[in-house]
Amino acid sequence: MSAPRFHCPFPLSVGGQFDLSPQAARHASRVLRLRVGDSVVLFDGRGGEYSARISSVMKDSVAVEPQEWRDCECESPIRVTLVQALQAGEKMDFTIQKAVELGVSRIVPVVSRRGVMRLEGERAVRRVEHWRGVVVAACEQSGRNRVPELTELVPLERWLADRSLSENEGCVPLMLAPEATTTLDRLSVPHENAPVELLIGTEGGFAPEEMAMAERAGYVAIRLGPRVLRTETAGLAALAAIQCLWGDFRGG
Repeated sequence: MSAPRFHCPFPLSVGGQFDLSPQAARHASRVLRLRVGDSVVLFDGRGGEYSARISSVMKDSVAVEPQEWRDCECESPIRVTLVQALQAGEKMDFTIQKAVELGVSRIVPVVSRRGVMRLEGERAVRRVEHWRGVVVAACEQSGRNRVPELTELVPLERWLADRSLSENEGCVPLMLAPEATTTLDRLSVPHENAPVELLIGTEGGFAPEEMAMAERAGYVAIRLGPRVLRTETAGLAALAAIQCLWGDFRGG
């Protein structure tokens, strides 16, 4: 069995002693029941990882000692930003978790007109922090050593307006739309290091005005086959297809 992996949100170094975050410490001691001397893997998000050992286990804290740094990565060569309209219930957690496993490099949650969920003020701040925890946990599980960015929650109109005013040379902006006639395999392979943006609607899809605004901002409408996919399926299916066509799902 592979050693448990923990993200440490601070710089690590061989020979030092560091405390796991409170949440990680609780998971290590109460769920995994790790003890002094047990092996773990640590990563701080700057690349690579550390083999380490548990040096102490207290009631509310766990200390670890990094022993060796390993230069290993499993990042995709395609830098994909998932722009995901808010989903109801636990769908957003699921989508974020699986998007990280599929190699996404950034996630932008947006509020669209037809969205069922409404988040404002302190409730929105707490939910974004929760999602960032989901991102970290997915990195720990999937072996990623670089934590994808999850931005603040923004209205879709603002995201599109800011994007249309900024320079996005070389970017491949894509938007899933059931009525689109273009498919991924018909698109040109992105230039090396060219970022991809993937815009996914909510349960009710995008309003016509939002679709028009996205097209003016440069997004290309594509479809994934003849079936209409649910919002929690669409983005993940598109990410997997992108990795197969252009990313690290390919051989060689």
